[in-house]
Amino acid sequence: MEEKKATQAIFDQVSAEIEKRIREGIYVSSQKLPSEYDLAKEFNCSRLTIRKAIDDLIKKNIIVKRRGKGSYVMSQQKIQSGRDGLVGFTEAAKAYGKSSKTEVISFGVCQPTEEMLKALNLTKNDTIYELVRRRILDDEPMTVEKTYLPEVYIAGLKKTDFEGSLFKQLEKKVEIAYSHQEVEAILVEPEISTLLEVPVGNPMLQVHSVTYAIDATPILFDLSYYRADRYTFKNTLTRYSH
Repeated sequence: MEEKKATQAIFDQVSAEIEKRIREGIYVSSQKLPSEYDLAKEFNCSRLTIRKAIDDLIKKNIIVKRRGKGSYVMSQQKIQSGRDGLVGFTEAAKAYGKSSKTEVISFGVCQPTEEMLKALNLTKNDTIYELVRRRILDDEPMTVEKTYLPEVYIAGLKKTDFEGSLFKQLEKKVEIAYSHQEVEAILVEPEISTLLEVPVGNPMLQVHSVTYAIDATPILFDLSYYRADRYTFKNTLTRYSH
């Protein structure tokens, strides 16, 4: 058992170190990695351990294996939403070792739809704000977020207050617990095409999400648009015993 744990720890260390080298540009886009033999020699471990580390990086969409030719860094590493649980864009970018920037396009009171009111458990007499932001990763537009929030959580905040992490702003007033997401594939329309700098008609991911407090109170309703060529989504599904 102890030997199995030790092997697992080495495999994790090797995987993390190779991923770190890719983030830091030591291994660059489309570059072939050293052979399993050379990596095993460098890390002082077995080739089986290297193989497990490589398989882990393949699952994370960081490298790709070409039969008979070795392992290569993916030409465009996709950002995996949900990889580290419920985190915001700023936190996810930091986890990938990348720089992030947020452009606040608009912020103000909006006329809510029935969908928004139902998702946030509010009535037409409640004030709801719309926050539209473009998120940029390493100078590349990645996603456009349209977020709808009850006044209670953002009272007194200004447009410039949302240039950083929205979650950090909200957590000053409420504990964020979990989020329900629905992901669907759509085609890029003119407005989003301009903001994300991708051609009209290209495939993209549209995500509807509702984020809740620990007591199941809805905090925000979000409609976001993600570049399909740069994003994947990771979810955990639980099967309960009957």
